[in-house]
Amino acid sequence: MKNFERLQKMLKNVDIFSSLNNNSLKLLMDKMRLIVFEPGEVICKEDDKGSSMYLLDTGEISVLKKGKAGKMIEITTLKPGEVAGIMSLFEKEPRSATLKAMDRVELWEMDAKTFKRIFDNNPGFSQSILKVLSGYLRKETKIVAELRSYDEDNRLKIAVFDSKPYMEKAFNEKNRERYALKFYKPHLNSDTVSMAEGFKVICLFVNDILDAPTVEKLKNYGVEMIALRCAGFNNIDIKACGKYGISVARVPAYSPYAVAEHSVALMMALNRHISRANSRIKEGNFSLDGLVGFDMFGKTIGVIGTGKIGKCLINIMLGYGCNILAYDLYRDKTLSETRHVSYVGLDELYGSSDIITLHAPLTPESHHLIGDKEIKNMKQGVMIINTSRGGLLDTRALINGLLNGKIGSAGLDVYEEESRYFFEDHSQSVIADETLARLTTFNNVLVTSHMGFLTREALGNIAETTFMNIAEYEKGIRGKELTNGIS
Repeated sequence: MKNFERLQKMLKNVDIFSSLNNNSLKLLMDKMRLIVFEPGEVICKEDDKGSSMYLLDTGEISVLKKGKAGKMIEITTLKPGEVAGIMSLFEKEPRSATLKAMDRVELWEMDAKTFKRIFDNNPGFSQSILKVLSGYLRKETKIVAELRSYDEDNRLKIAVFDSKPYMEKAFNEKNRERYALKFYKPHLNSDTVSMAEGFKVICLFVNDILDAPTVEKLKNYGVEMIALRCAGFNNIDIKACGKYGISVARVPAYSPYAVAEHSVALMMALNRHISRANSRIKEGNFSLDGLVGFDMFGKTIGVIGTGKIGKCLINIMLGYGCNILAYDLYRDKTLSETRHVSYVGLDELYGSSDIITLHAPLTPESHHLIGDKEIKNMKQGVMIINTSRGGLLDTRALINGLLNGKIGSAGLDVYEEESRYFFEDHSQSVIADETLARLTTFNNVLVTSHMGFLTREALGNIAETTFMNIAEYEKGIRGKELTNGIS
């Protein structure tokens, strides 16, 4: 019933159908079929025989035409309420363009037989169709010009996946028309990999997933470089990239201050119960019961990972008057000589720290670095902060520690299964991930959506470094560091 109500509302609001009488509207509602396409799926191909037209309900559709050497070129984007495929209904003309879902698409399909009945019985509908067709003709010269312009555009064409408005703004500002950028909302994975066809370079983020079969498809599509706009690369099969000759470059240090400062923000918000206090005030409750925190001065902070982010975090905590227990496979000489900083083993760090904060890369060796055993050996009421990678922390063990009181509080900017939810709006649906849903019920847990990097300075640095990596790849002087085993 809901779908029919949606269709009825759409038909009345779309110009091409607004003149139809009630009988014709009823016929359409009986005959039109709702079809769903996932990101990257092809709805129809140019030159194929067609016998139906489409009314777009939700999502966006990329309209593509063949340029020189058969390259697919995007001409326009269809949005909800727009129609496509009308030409193919006349004498079964071949499709004039390829239609591809840019994100999850829901559309209504009308077959040729139904179209003919509506067309023959509604003079107003006939006029609307002629109006649309004349619009198509007016666009022809523009399409030809755009095809020619695309073929003559010698700029490197880059597909940017998992695109967000704040990121697009930073990339456009730093690009300065050097490259032809195409932004895609969906993540790149095995289902959407076809969207990379026609691009030599693709730009990915933390939740784009490239396993070996997907990397092989990228090679077949002509992709030569993967430009990661993040530091981590555990989501990419690096060996497969090396096997198929695809270069990979990352942004190892976009703004260590941004992530370090976010870690401290989580610490202080948890310590001083900022979220709970603010919620109370909004309800008119000015009571201080249950909001007692502790002085940071003199506390022991366990820092796992003393790379650029870890060092920034240490410097901030030294300003609070804290003592630092540090762990890293490769000790920093300057830090090891710094007052109130001591490199120790993990067992000592776990057993002696009031707060433990993670700043290490995710590798097979570091997966679930903190689990039941490690939590059991920690101080009672310890605070755990993770702004690095979700897989460093066994979430099930974390929940157990919270339930038995061993863990006093936790601040998480990352989560093991975050790719399903983080960066997107799910406010209109139920969180089906029971573990994530459980985490959000604790009043001593703060979860943020992988936003440690989200500062103006960091976004600008990410864009600038990404373009520098691509420029150096074009010159043949970088891009093989990761695939050659250098991290």
